[in-house]
Amino acid sequence: MYEGPVQDLIDELGRLPGVGPKSAQRIAFHLLGTEPADLQRLIQVLQRVKEGVVFCDLCGNVSEEPRCRICRDARRDPSTLCVVEEPKDVLAVERTREFKGRYHVLGGALDPLSGIGPDQLRVRELLARISGEEVTEVILATDPNTEGEATATYLARMLRDFPNLTVTRLASGLPMGGDLEFADELTLGRALSGRRAV
Repeated sequence: MYEGPVQDLIDELGRLPGVGPKSAQRIAFHLLGTEPADLQRLIQVLQRVKEGVVFCDLCGNVSEEPRCRICRDARRDPSTLCVVEEPKDVLAVERTREFKGRYHVLGGALDPLSGIGPDQLRVRELLARISGEEVTEVILATDPNTEGEATATYLARMLRDFPNLTVTRLASGLPMGGDLEFADELTLGRALSGRRAV
């Protein structure tokens, strides 16, 4: 335990996701040793993010304007929607350079134990988009964990009633460069069931 502001800084940093007590302490002492100009730049960036970044009113991605650059891009295919949990997932899909459609960010995944149900996610907005736009395919790109699978299953059930709508799920299986002997049973099983012709 440190005194006053130092401990307060460590405590606040420790509240960030993925930052444990030791990491929070290291970051705090790094900031204490930082030049005032560098620290001021960090403060200004944090302030600009808090004041200037909003969520896109259509897809829910982070943006500096009411509509994000992807939703404003007329070259994107409006008939295909990729449904992701968080804005960081949009970046992950974009890095592949394979997807040319648009996105819908749910703002999380179903997690009843944490009190997150469909009403806490952007499910109503997704259904409204599908009803009002010329969407022909929805790709469920939620995380391959318990919450992500539950969310994908729930959405698949909700979207069954839309005629002429194809609902797909990202394939899951073996990573490139991996060895079969190190794959767990669930991953290997999904790779087998999701196999495709070559």
